[in-house]
Amino acid sequence: EQVDDDNKKEYCALQLDSADDKKKALEHTVQDHENAIATGKEAIATLTEEIAALTKGIKDMDKSVVEATEQRKAENIEYKELMASNGAAKDLLNFAKNRLNKFYNPKLYKAAPKREL
Repeated sequence: EQVDDDNKKEYCALQLDSADDKKKALEHTVQDHENAIATGKEAIATLTEEIAALTKGIKDMDKSVVEATEQRKAENIEYKELMASNGAAKDLLNFAKNRLNKFYNPKLYKAAPKREL
């Protein structure tokens, strides 16, 4: 009977060691998973901050594009007005030049076309 008890004791010791090893392995696995979760949460937080910064950058860029568009439209209007006034000034100078040709150089004078009323 003592031999049987010794065998059972040895068997139980082996089972306890095996269970203890499994417990330690599971604890390491749990710890690894907890570390992975913590790393994932940090990555999510970092990405959230980056997304917020990029979104702000996009909004700022959109605002600058709108401002640049308004500026270009204003410059275009100003340019068209300048070209119109330059054309009018050129026509006026040609008219004055023709009038001077009438008096000083009649060969170069071009008579104005007759307008119908």
